[in-house]
Amino acid sequence: MGVEAGAQAARSRALAVLRIRSRALAVALLPAAAAVILLAGGSTGHLVGPFWHAARWVMTPVAALVLLAAGAIALVVARARPAVSPTVPIAEESAPDLYRMVRDLADRLDVPAPSAIALTPDCDSWLEDRTHPAHGPPPAEDRHDEIEGAHAPHRRGPAAPVLVIGSPFLWWMRVGELRAVLAPVVAGTGPSAHPDIAAARRFVRGLDAAVAVASTPGRCPLTRAVCAGIGAVARLLLRGCREHAALMERGVAAAAAERAQAVDYGLRIVAQEQVGLAYAGWDRLLTRVALPAWRMGRWPSRLDAGVVAALTELSRRDRLAEGFASRLGERPACDLLEEPGAIDEAASLLAARLFHGGPAEPGPDWAPVDWQEYPEEVVDRKWRTDAARLHKVLNTLSTARKPTPTTPDADAPTLSRILDHLTTPQEERTAAPTEGLSAAPTEEHLAEATEEHPAEPAAERTAESANRPATAPADGLSAESANQPATASAQEFSGESAHEPRATHSNAPRATHANEPGATRSNEPGATRSNEPAVADGESAPQGPPAPDDETVTGGAGGNESFEGEAENERATTLAAALTTELAREEATPRTPPPAPDPALWDDTPLPLFPLQPPRTARELLTDHVTAMVCCAAMDTAGATPGLDWLDGPSLLINGERAADLTPRVLSLVEDGDPAPLRAWLVDTGIRPEKPVRLV
Repeated sequence: MGVEAGAQAARSRALAVLRIRSRALAVALLPAAAAVILLAGGSTGHLVGPFWHAARWVMTPVAALVLLAAGAIALVVARARPAVSPTVPIAEESAPDLYRMVRDLADRLDVPAPSAIALTPDCDSWLEDRTHPAHGPPPAEDRHDEIEGAHAPHRRGPAAPVLVIGSPFLWWMRVGELRAVLAPVVAGTGPSAHPDIAAARRFVRGLDAAVAVASTPGRCPLTRAVCAGIGAVARLLLRGCREHAALMERGVAAAAAERAQAVDYGLRIVAQEQVGLAYAGWDRLLTRVALPAWRMGRWPSRLDAGVVAALTELSRRDRLAEGFASRLGERPACDLLEEPGAIDEAASLLAARLFHGGPAEPGPDWAPVDWQEYPEEVVDRKWRTDAARLHKVLNTLSTARKPTPTTPDADAPTLSRILDHLTTPQEERTAAPTEGLSAAPTEEHLAEATEEHPAEPAAERTAESANRPATAPADGLSAESANQPATASAQEFSGESAHEPRATHSNAPRATHANEPGATRSNEPGATRSNEPAVADGESAPQGPPAPDDETVTGGAGGNESFEGEAENERATTLAAALTTELAREEATPRTPPPAPDPALWDDTPLPLFPLQPPRTARELLTDHVTAMVCCAAMDTAGATPGLDWLDGPSLLINGERAADLTPRVLSLVEDGDPAPLRAWLVDTGIRPEKPVRLV
């Protein structure tokens, strides 16, 4: 163990944890010691009499029960399998250069080299102790000892922790940057090898595993009562160890960072910028690109390669990232792998299991998809599936504005049918903003209105607007509608969607048992993560199931404000609620049976372990489905094609260019019931809404 101040502080905290273990052992042995004293005093004639005789009869069975309970608790703590982070193991034969680089780094730091290397589908790196017998390989067969002529007993020697590396780092970072980022992580193997710190970590992990065992449901009443007692004792000891264990891990991290300062310190400062950039690209790729594919029963098999494409696209859009693209000429860290494609595929499948809950093996309803096939296999199928669901729900609704039965194509899957259903009459849209005004305007307001608009022209305009059809194409859009393309361009530059909350995958796919000792991580203390979806000012983050039509999106109670305080569109609200119900029914009946839990990885924890997004609200569902219907009409009547945007996911390509101004026009229809902006856009792009579209 080094002479770093953090290492000494970590050792002192480890001794404090071990003292708690010793005190617990002393408490368990105290009744037995008292019983031994009473029995010895009675046999020697010193403790005689009715009182001492009764004390011996009481203390002896109590001591036996306490020893039995302590033995059971100790057995559970020692044999319970600690939590293990789900990773993709990397054998030395498949990455000899990577192992060589890590060992060279450990030699430069004068610390033991990690025992193995594994990859995780997240932007993080840490050391993980897997020395428990349940985690290691089966013991080798006993070998004959030629000197003693006997079978030597098998002993499990101490093993260094496993180095877990975030898979996006290997594809985005260069070799030198990866070495600099891993330096403080590998340096943590030095303090981890100290006997006191290793013993304290084993004790805390054992308590944590015991709590997990005691919390397992589905046991008989007697076993449940025994497990409740074991869990109570384990939680009590964990509460006593929590502060000391946390400070011990902080000391280990401080000692590792101090030792790593002598190795590539300047390069590590630059590499930390790549850590944040890689996290942003990985988060965007999962939530905008991978998640739609997972929902369609397809999993992208080259997610790590997609990170490079996404960050390269970001460097072209954002002037702040211009310098990052110049690094691509250097050797990437994935060259340290013998078969990067196979490892990328394994990491991509693990990411789908962690963040979406897909099956462990590919199948007919869970097939891999390449990036070249993504537009046809995912984007086109997604839009047509959403459009089919929208028309299915619309067919089941009985609304006041249903077309007359004599219309030949009243129920045909056309975009005009959706526009007519969601359109609010012009008089209702113009009356909504004046609902909060006073019924009796002041004389000053009347005088101003009379001066600006004479009586006769005003009457003529009122008559004209009353006779004008509400669904007429808006050749002359209002100033607000004219400014919408500029808003869409700003949203395209920022990469955010106008109707989707920015959602991130929550934490790294690490072991989630409580009070697990924190491992040394690659991110510096100053680095932050955005783990909450971005919401508008005055709103609360979306939580829980999709908001029905009688709940507010802003989290308020009372009143129907499902569209954030805008004028309520009753038809849209009804349709959105029906879509939410239909989608919940489809998700409740999966196409494939649920995958069996893998005890080696999941500890019987339901999948997904880390959901990427909160449930979509009813408005978001309706907006997505209407957008999908517009895209289907564009593909079938205007020759548009589905495309893939690395930062925003599925996109519509019209004449080879991305249609970035569609979302605000769809929102105008959904929220306000105003189809004029969308109809004007359809006319400009040559889309014919009256033509039927092809559904799935």
